[in-house]
Amino acid sequence: MTANVLPDETRTAYENALEAAAKLWGIDLFYWDIFGKKHHAKPEVVSAILASLGVATGSVKALNAGIEAKHIEEWSTLLPAVEVVGRHPQAPAWLNLPDTLEGESLLVTFQWEDGTVTAYPHAAGTLEVLGRSSFGKQGYSRRRIPLPNDTPLGYHRMRVDVGRPGYVAATAETDLIVTPDRAYQPPELAGEGKLAGLGVSLYGLRSHRNWGCGDFTDLDALCQWTAKELHASFVALNPLHIIANRLPYNASPYLPISIYFKNYLYIDIERIPEFKTAPLAQRAFSTRGVQARIEKLRQDELVDYEGLARLKTGMLALTFLAFRKEWKNGSARGRAFATWVEEQGDLLDGYTTFCALDRVQHRMNPEVWIWQDWPEEYWDPVSEAVKAFAKRRKHLRLFYAWVQWIAFQQLEEAGKAAVSNGLAIGLYHDLALATDHCGADVWRQRKFFVTGCRVGAPPDDFSPEGQDWSFPPPNFLEHRRTGYKLFREALRRNMTAGGALRIDHVMRFFRLYWIPSGFSASEGTYVRDFSEDLVRILALESVRHQVLVVGEDLGTVEPATRKTLERFGILSYRLFYFERGSDGEMNLPEKYPAEALVATSTHDLPTLAGSWIGRDIEARDYAGLLPVHEVYEQQWAERRKLRQAILDALFAEGLMPSYYTRNASEIPELTGELHNAVVAYLARTPSKLLQLNQEDLTKQLDQQNLPGSTGQYPNWRRKMSCFLEDLTSDPVVAGSAAMFRHWLHDTGREDR
Repeated sequence: MTANVLPDETRTAYENALEAAAKLWGIDLFYWDIFGKKHHAKPEVVSAILASLGVATGSVKALNAGIEAKHIEEWSTLLPAVEVVGRHPQAPAWLNLPDTLEGESLLVTFQWEDGTVTAYPHAAGTLEVLGRSSFGKQGYSRRRIPLPNDTPLGYHRMRVDVGRPGYVAATAETDLIVTPDRAYQPPELAGEGKLAGLGVSLYGLRSHRNWGCGDFTDLDALCQWTAKELHASFVALNPLHIIANRLPYNASPYLPISIYFKNYLYIDIERIPEFKTAPLAQRAFSTRGVQARIEKLRQDELVDYEGLARLKTGMLALTFLAFRKEWKNGSARGRAFATWVEEQGDLLDGYTTFCALDRVQHRMNPEVWIWQDWPEEYWDPVSEAVKAFAKRRKHLRLFYAWVQWIAFQQLEEAGKAAVSNGLAIGLYHDLALATDHCGADVWRQRKFFVTGCRVGAPPDDFSPEGQDWSFPPPNFLEHRRTGYKLFREALRRNMTAGGALRIDHVMRFFRLYWIPSGFSASEGTYVRDFSEDLVRILALESVRHQVLVVGEDLGTVEPATRKTLERFGILSYRLFYFERGSDGEMNLPEKYPAEALVATSTHDLPTLAGSWIGRDIEARDYAGLLPVHEVYEQQWAERRKLRQAILDALFAEGLMPSYYTRNASEIPELTGELHNAVVAYLARTPSKLLQLNQEDLTKQLDQQNLPGSTGQYPNWRRKMSCFLEDLTSDPVVAGSAAMFRHWLHDTGREDR
């Protein structure tokens, strides 16, 4: 957690103190953007970020006092809040030993995760010294604690007692997290092994049986088709987190109200056992009105989140009435549900309380949409008013818990089916970076988020003024103080029923771009996190769940970040459009890294067909996102260069017919030959994973999300161009599938 700092020459005393504090709290005083331009953080920005972390910045005296207090706290505490170490003899577990206790004995007790306990005595003064510090007359030495050679991986507790028999001078406990040095990779990727898969937005799947958006039963069908027709190894999904399901601002799967729970729109209600025996649900389902609503939602060109939410919430509520009756009668499923609720603990309790409050407050006043508009007595999740509400609305909260139980059940069934249907990796999940500041996680876990700042991105070629993503940064200090328990839960719940996990904006583990309140996106700077701890815990959960990890490392990425990811066996994320040299030419296949997933595009970028005709540029212009005509012309000029670079690279690889024109300007749209050649180009790379997005399989023109837009573009609503049942017979899809299957076989990526 080391920040970039400036030399202190010609600085005032206040600026020197500010820089010292910035270094201590991991705030970068400068950074380099993707254009190679150096940006210096304004002192006012640094001061505002420090203040958001609880540091007094009003004067030199206040800053120096804060710096000294932090140093004293870090050295005078016998053990840190958590120790995250590798599984080897030189693992850096340590304690701070006052000089006055160097002559004492030391007893280190390990309570292992399996419940066993072992203890080891040491002479305190003989332990290896890692560093020294002093405050006033008191000196401290930081000393290495030897770990047993057979230290098991996992989450343990370590206790240190300093003293002698009958006298304990000091004692402390901490979490000890022992991790592997590499994340999990499936045996199929050993050596030069390579695999491929299909990327889809689950909500966009069409079928003749769903209720208007893709669901877990559709996912089963798609996995079967992918294994049989593509000979691929995984199906990559959008984040399945619960969202508000409201348009236009609350439909993004990357801005969930909670990262720990799933969107109930993906539940196939007709698959719920109790639905078949729920008289009220069956009666409502069979009416003409409900059937007409389902058919309309099914035939709509775009996903209607609000209509679906109303329909499915109502049907789930009627089904829950039947389940509750069976539960009271002591059914096996009722007992299983009760056990699951107990296992979920505080996370589920907070989520269901939020959902119940949200529903009740909105019903009382339809203009109330966010928790910040609730009566003030409900703002504090542990207030007496909230506790009383939770008790009064117990059954409503149980309903929301039951919905999540059903969602996780169906997801787990889909994950097992994906593997049994022949996908070596199975489902490939996505963990979003963000959490909505109006959502359940921020409401319930306030201390784990920093107020007074937002997360964003620095200026780049897509956003010259920077990006403001409007959600709060994580409080990395609080996460560390609590042993990263919430971080661990986020990983586990999003590795459920999957064989791979994509970490959205994996640079978050290293640094995030913070924008203080009152400043523009271009005025922010980076704040560092405890990256080694986070990556090690990710590796541990990856190994335990046998889940391959892909880190989405697009944008402003430090070289050290990618080196660390590679060291831990976490795959990089490389997109065709971005893999270009400094001269603008496309990187040839052999230049792609092996430890990577390569993809045709992503949800925020144009499809192959759309890119060729500038569909995204025209969409941005139509949405009013291009401030002046010169920007529009500049983007088109860059696109023409990209098209020519693509065509040149395809010819260089011998992938284009000899009779084909070498002038991209003479090709008005993406032809079958070009589409085929791009897929072949990526399949030839040494990268371990290849992903073809559904929109590029079906040759659709429009992308899922147009960054910077809200109501001007139907973000996160586009459906697949054909129904699941028609995939095999659709001539466009059948042709693309045969082509993809051919290149997987030809390049050794075929999963048979």
